[in-house]
Amino acid sequence: MLQKSLHQAADLRHNDVVKNVGAADAPGRRSASGPASAAPTRGQVARLILELGPSTAATLGGRLGLTPAAIRRHLDNLLGEGLIETRTARTYGNRGRGRPAKVFVITDAGRSAFEHAYDDLATNALRFLAETAGPEAIAEFARRQVSDLERRYAPAVARGDLPGRVQALAEALSADGYAASAGPAPAIGSPAMANRAESGEQLCQHHCPVAHVAAEFPQLCEAETEAFGRLLGTPVQRLATIAHGDGICTTHVTSIGKAAPAGVVEIPVTTEVTPESGGLLT
Repeated sequence: MLQKSLHQAADLRHNDVVKNVGAADAPGRRSASGPASAAPTRGQVARLILELGPSTAATLGGRLGLTPAAIRRHLDNLLGEGLIETRTARTYGNRGRGRPAKVFVITDAGRSAFEHAYDDLATNALRFLAETAGPEAIAEFARRQVSDLERRYAPAVARGDLPGRVQALAEALSADGYAASAGPAPAIGSPAMANRAESGEQLCQHHCPVAHVAAEFPQLCEAETEAFGRLLGTPVQRLATIAHGDGICTTHVTSIGKAAPAGVVEIPVTTEVTPESGGLLT
């Protein structure tokens, strides 16, 4: 039913929407809301929300070249089908007057409508491994599987300042389908914390190919977090995960030389990489 409501299953698997968002503004092209234009489908709008994370209607319309009326029509349809939902935008510090901004986020049903590379077979295999060899075998499996990602990402994040390295890591993750982004971590507390060097960096992953499996086996998330700490050479903390029902996977990266925020578990930094090939669950 979900795929039929989006006309074609391929709509949700369209990966070019973010890369080609400027196409609607190309010279000589009619407005995306016109009857003769190749207007983005609801699936493309859903894909953009998945990749950008919580987004306002204005942001989505601007990226896709749609009028406010056109983007609202797509959003209303997606809301009606349960593929997206609305939330109040999170604010930091003092908020001015006016109604809080409303953002659109992908739902579990919407995320499930996208292709997942992993299915019940992977979950059943890990259940069997846990039953026959114990929980530690799952953790070792996860560490070995993530080692390939760590090995491939290492050259990209080896040089530069911490913000640049976190950005490089986000780009590498995006190339592997995680729709990642990076930026300064939100400063919470006194004005002194507004300094980027004090608050650190934040890495967000808006899509997780193994979310359904990781919901039952958090060792997959833990191994990935440990790998981020080794790659960046600084303490990191996973603040939220899609596997646990959050909208995005969020990782706080402590600025080098600064104390870790309260509650952060520092990840030991090591250069050891297990010689395994293939990504998670492959």
